[in-house]
Amino acid sequence: MSVDIATQVGDWLPTNQAYLARWLDEFIEQVEEDKRVARGPRELADPLKNFREFVYDNPEIYVLFTDMFEQLSLKVTPTGYPQVKSFEHMLELIDKVIKTVPTYNESGLVGFPINVILNWAMGTQAGFAAFLNKEVNTQLKPVLDEWATYLKSFESAKAMEAGGWLSPKALEAMTDPGMKFDDLFQCNPRELYYGFTSWNHFFTRNFKNPEKDRPVAKGDDVVVSACEASPYRVSRKVKLHDHFSVKGQPYSLAHLLDTAHKGVGEPDAEEFVGGTVYQGFLKALNYHQWHSPVKGKVVACRKIPGSYYSEAPSALCDAAAPDISQGYISHVATRALIFIAADNKKIGTLCFVGIGMAEVSSCNLTVEPGDSVVKGQKLGEFQYGGSSHCLVFKPGVELDFIDDVKNINRDNPKTVRVNAELAKVKQ
Repeated sequence: MSVDIATQVGDWLPTNQAYLARWLDEFIEQVEEDKRVARGPRELADPLKNFREFVYDNPEIYVLFTDMFEQLSLKVTPTGYPQVKSFEHMLELIDKVIKTVPTYNESGLVGFPINVILNWAMGTQAGFAAFLNKEVNTQLKPVLDEWATYLKSFESAKAMEAGGWLSPKALEAMTDPGMKFDDLFQCNPRELYYGFTSWNHFFTRNFKNPEKDRPVAKGDDVVVSACEASPYRVSRKVKLHDHFSVKGQPYSLAHLLDTAHKGVGEPDAEEFVGGTVYQGFLKALNYHQWHSPVKGKVVACRKIPGSYYSEAPSALCDAAAPDISQGYISHVATRALIFIAADNKKIGTLCFVGIGMAEVSSCNLTVEPGDSVVKGQKLGEFQYGGSSHCLVFKPGVELDFIDDVKNINRDNPKTVRVNAELAKVKQ
């Protein structure tokens, strides 16, 4: 296995730890103020009550969730002190998050607020074990579903405006240079909240003129970008099994493609051994729908339940853990697989992998087995924001990637627009 390119991208959390520490201190103070106004502790949402009960009823899990904060208290974090003091404190903070939308701030967008709350605790040995536990993730899902329900509500549209998402600065940050937001996306600035009925409606927005603004690169030998994403890594000669939790995070096909639960009609993972994996990462302000990278036929697809807050052991207690764990989370996170048999036999059957990350873990498919797809056709989307994705090719597929993939600018990686040329297949 050879790893050619790797970098850190995303912009879901600010790199400035002082800013993050201030954000969390202010958020904690808001929760305390809520308690003072209510003259009592927060009434937790039902899914959080159930999660709390689950932890207390399971001694092994209870030990992990108490020990992670005990272990954290013995560490010196980049913020200088552990801000989240206990499991109960964690629950109170998450309860407020799932009733709000993130706030846009040009100085530092906190797109993963739950991740900030858990950041240092999940970087302890106990935290690593807890958040990789399948039962814990099963119990966390209803909590995130509760937030998803709020983000699909009209109430979240009001909060979206209050949170600065429709301010001139925010709209400009989400728009192509030289264009206006309402020229690029389907919306109406004369309507309430630009016509968006919820936060999620806004975040999964459609282009107004995709044929003009995101034209599909032509040529049967051209593979297009499946997402509006920054290149993260290209790996060649990938193995069936590899040690993906180490610092280099190579790809392990058996785990990436979840061969233990192989779906109907799926090619064997062994068919991709020795092939190529391209991974790209969606930034917080990107377009969040997936498009077909080739013309062909969907032969199989399924969703894989996985972890939400597990990070690579090599990144534990690192401020950039969500970003530098990209290779790792592609094997353990909630994700979707879509296998497409390309009409071009030189490409053959490839797999698109949509990877949820942290609270961004809703992978919705809009195709099913047997569907014929044209290049650039919608395959699905991430609900609330974006995450990461992979394209997995079989051995023998010789790909000549564009310069922005071959030569990633690590300080400012360029976004490859959806439907734009990603690579050509050598004939």
